[in-house]
Amino acid sequence: MPLCGISFSSISSSNLLMKKITTIGRILFAIPFAVFGVNHFLMMDYYVGMLTSFIPLGAYTIILTGLMLIATSISIITKKFVKFSTYVLAGLLFIFIITIHIPHLFTDADKTSTIIALLKDISLMGGSLMIAGIYSDEEESIEEPAPEKK
Repeated sequence: MPLCGISFSSISSSNLLMKKITTIGRILFAIPFAVFGVNHFLMMDYYVGMLTSFIPLGAYTIILTGLMLIATSISIITKKFVKFSTYVLAGLLFIFIITIHIPHLFTDADKTSTIIALLKDISLMGGSLMIAGIYSDEEESIEEPAPEKK
């Protein structure tokens, strides 16, 4: 029976649709980070060339970063430790901004590409923090709702 013109069955189906949409969004958000992580292994020379002089360990830093990107992506996709993983991802992006993009603003001839990469990582960091902020610890154990009986 509708209450104030609102049917409760439409609310629950709307919640289910929103849950499906956010699942798709979460997966689409995570996939590029897995690709970036794999690229850290396949294109190591490129990434080593991007490092600024004060980043230690050279190729080992690239390998560790690639592993962290892959691990956070898998975590977000599988819904295991999502809040922790998105905080780690936001921290990585912050480190990229501070140690790579900002120094390259002062040294690269092509400032446009550097600014685009900087703004991309700022927005991805914001998205990561939004996922961390809205994702509750209880959601990891919640199963899909059972279909309603009519």
